[in-house]
Amino acid sequence: VQLQASGGGLVQAGGSLRLSCAVSDRTFGNYNMGWFRQAPGKKREFVARFTWSGTMTDYADSVKGRFTISRDNAKNTVYLQMNSLKPEDTAVYYCAASSGPWSRWESDYDYWGQGTQVTVSS
Repeated sequence: VQLQASGGGLVQAGGSLRLSCAVSDRTFGNYNMGWFRQAPGKKREFVARFTWSGTMTDYADSVKGRFTISRDNAKNTVYLQMNSLKPEDTAVYYCAASSGPWSRWESDYDYWGQGTQVTVSS
């Protein structure tokens, strides 16, 4: 399974970006999906996740109300819509797929994309 993340860039505080994650596997609909991020000098952290069915979502407190995770199974793609961006959202963002539990722990995810850089200027 290969994941290809895209959509990052430079944006001013208060702006928006939409990240995409294309998944190569035709059984994409069987995976729980998540987004994580890693800021310079910090550990990678959970951002958002949803179940393979798309019926349940979960967000880190730091992004709740600003970020929205979604998926299009027909296109094998996961999205992360990011609104009201803040400088502290600056990080490399990673999408990940889990064939196992629906989890916030990165160790539960089997496949990872290469990451896409998001930079928010003040």
